[in-house]
Amino acid sequence: MSKKELTSEVRKGEEIPTEPLKAFMVDGGLIKDKKCSLKIDQFYNGYSNLTYLLTAEDQQFVLRRPPFSAPKRGHDMGREFKVLQSLHRVFNKAPKAYLYSDNSEILGVPFYIMEKIEGIILTAKEAKERLVKPNEFAIIADTWLNSFVELHQVDYKAAGLEELGRPKGYVERQVINWGKQYLAAATEEVVSAKRVMQWMESHQPKEYSFSLIHNDYKYDNLVFTDSSWTNTAAILDWEMCTLGDPLMDLGTSLGYWTTADDPEFMQNGLPSPTIMKGNPSRSQLVEQYALKSGKNIKHLTFYFAYGLFKIAVIAQQIYYRYKHGYTSDKRFASLNKVSALCCDTAWQAIQTNNIDKLFR
Repeated sequence: MSKKELTSEVRKGEEIPTEPLKAFMVDGGLIKDKKCSLKIDQFYNGYSNLTYLLTAEDQQFVLRRPPFSAPKRGHDMGREFKVLQSLHRVFNKAPKAYLYSDNSEILGVPFYIMEKIEGIILTAKEAKERLVKPNEFAIIADTWLNSFVELHQVDYKAAGLEELGRPKGYVERQVINWGKQYLAAATEEVVSAKRVMQWMESHQPKEYSFSLIHNDYKYDNLVFTDSSWTNTAAILDWEMCTLGDPLMDLGTSLGYWTTADDPEFMQNGLPSPTIMKGNPSRSQLVEQYALKSGKNIKHLTFYFAYGLFKIAVIAQQIYYRYKHGYTSDKRFASLNKVSALCCDTAWQAIQTNNIDKLFR
């Protein structure tokens, strides 16, 4: 994970106080001297929780905190910290979480500090700069999928996470809650959004299995050990992890999985290394997931449409914060268009009952 490529100076308005943070790290045993130099950089790839790289006493750590002026829902640092602490005992792809604080005198908000994972995060920029070849992407996609299946097979009871979520009624709650969140964050009329919400309400699966799910599993939330692409060092960004239908998890991943066969507006709206040659199509990905997991996948159009709609809601919520001046990050300025694109694509998938080549 290259600091040069994934971090930059802290954005204006998103600074964190150095001195109380150093004192906290000393008290927690991460560093020895609160007079030491503490360098703080900011990871710029993520769109949700704010993530910082801390460098002190020849060590590096990662700090995560909620966005400024963000609603608490979906940004529960204590919950994410507990998930990592518990999960790391039984699943080595969950990073170690060291310290948590809800002391408002330190940062003003709850936050936690975890280990920094060394390896490669495959963003669209990283893949282009590395000139990743088609035969490499075949390996990358296979490794990515293996870790996904492994995650869904984790013994969450052994990790002590059986109270993490409520599997019964999970699908229905997700459909209802994401719809409510979209309407609360809406800034303009998007006809396809309401159509998708209405369709999902009447076409949701009534029977499904459940497991531990990540809820945001995509290429740039995986750390590959090295450029052989055969091993995964860690899975990142566990803020939405819960117990639920693993096919909902798969649907979200499919929503991010834009391909070379998708029209240019989809590739630009949801930029991902998955558009590069050598990656499987969404249908091929589903076939491989079914083969590796042993699951019989039904209601595929629902799961794909749900994944796209969920991404639409997340993008719209972030745009809402930008529009109302809660963040100055210019990356958020056009996320309303991304949200509308996801809704339009979900409706097209519903209309065609397909998940590939939707606009042809």
